[in-house]
Amino acid sequence: MQSNKTTEPASAGDLPELELSDADILDAMRHIPGYIDISTTDFRAIYHLAHTHALERLFGPIKVERLMRTGIEPLTPEVMLDAAARSMVRQGLKGLPVVDGEGVVIGMLTETDFLHRLQAGTLIELLLRLIETPDGLDHRCHETPVGDAMTAPAVSVLEGAGFAEMIAAFHRHEGRGMPVVDGQGHLRGVLLRKDFISAFHLEDLL
Repeated sequence: MQSNKTTEPASAGDLPELELSDADILDAMRHIPGYIDISTTDFRAIYHLAHTHALERLFGPIKVERLMRTGIEPLTPEVMLDAAARSMVRQGLKGLPVVDGEGVVIGMLTETDFLHRLQAGTLIELLLRLIETPDGLDHRCHETPVGDAMTAPAVSVLEGAGFAEMIAAFHRHEGRGMPVVDGQGHLRGVLLRKDFISAFHLEDLL
């Protein structure tokens, strides 16, 4: 399954922020005692800088290496979907990176990709179809390679990434995890959304 996702790892500049309207700024300034000679443009610039510095101060020390899972057995594009499913179950993951012969990440295979390939909207629908027409689904899994079903390119994050880069990457896709890569795109690990949320206590935000 192909997508329009970019192959470039997220950068701190991609970090989503709360957008302040001129009305928000003017209302805030009215609540500050005394006179402030500052334009809404300058106020907004100060806010953006303060936002970035605050995040780095609070979360900067934690890098992706502390959170990512290593020892992951990635998939290759020629592996059939049934074997890929067994690998995902064995490793306890709902998605696995797909790499080429050099270990460079070229895609990601997830449960959602399985559903799309098997033309099912939900897991319940898939179960019903397995009951009704098991041979058809079995045939499709045995003869479909990962390369035909994966999402490519994959959203990834660079090793050494901090809070800003990690949260920016997660905001760019809805998956449960993403590959961690080096500067040449080689797989170094997998960062799971649930591990990121737990580490930064963001249960109510993401």
